[in-house]
Amino acid sequence: MRGTPPRALLRRGLGSGEIMERRELPFLCAMAAPALAVLSAFFLLPMGRLVIAAGEGPDGFRTYLAIVEDARYFQSLVQTFLLSLAVTATTLLICGVVGLFLVRNSFRGRSLLIALMTLPLSFPGVVVGFMVIMLAGRQGALAALTRPFLESPVVLAYSMSGLFIGYLYFSIPRVVLTVMAAAEKLDRGREEAARSLGASTLRVVWDVIVPGLKPALLSSGAICFATAMGAFGTAFTLATDIDVLPMTIYTEFTLNADIAVAASLSIVLGLITWAALALARNVAGATVAAAA
Repeated sequence: MRGTPPRALLRRGLGSGEIMERRELPFLCAMAAPALAVLSAFFLLPMGRLVIAAGEGPDGFRTYLAIVEDARYFQSLVQTFLLSLAVTATTLLICGVVGLFLVRNSFRGRSLLIALMTLPLSFPGVVVGFMVIMLAGRQGALAALTRPFLESPVVLAYSMSGLFIGYLYFSIPRVVLTVMAAAEKLDRGREEAARSLGASTLRVVWDVIVPGLKPALLSSGAICFATAMGAFGTAFTLATDIDVLPMTIYTEFTLNADIAVAASLSIVLGLITWAALALARNVAGATVAAAA
């Protein structure tokens, strides 16, 4: 077949489209080779090594069940899951309102406000944790404000409340930009039609605006949830009375040197975040298709 002229290929029953595909196949393989190499080196091989490491412990692959059989691991998973859900729900609520407001209102300082809201995108988790300490730590602003009025000043930084504040802080910039991009594409005519038919403002928001923003809310919410599930830097900075799954994995790996348990917990955490992203992608895709 190699070196056969196109006319001969056509006589053998090959269409022109198939001929072009055969000619482009080596080029496509060459283009895909770097991506496949990166995927193998930084994803497939490490994930495969984690799976094997989890089975090399004294309990074999039963180590994966430690997440539900060990009360400490299970409590860590539940706390991480509930915290991530709370952060995601609060972030979507705030960003839905703020994003829609910023898109539909022009005022002096709007660009500066948007820039300040997105500034945390450049901050690593450790910096966010330190800022939470400055806000709600023992010597933070909140403690200074409440110390004259209370016997014990309010300190939130070293608990799940402080971690919630930190996760919320770096989640809002990621979500608000997505919501603003979706809000710019909303059909204002549908809202006017709903109002002309007597719908209240709340009804317009629930029946018109929220469905229009639903794909963006689902996709950005899934990313927010996955980020909160696996975030480590902020939790490490605030880790006094905090027991979330990334910190548990770190403790098992570094302090207890239990590689098998750390690997199994890592796989479970990865599967949960992957499932959240896949579910949101499927639901958002179905929503887009229905809307079209």
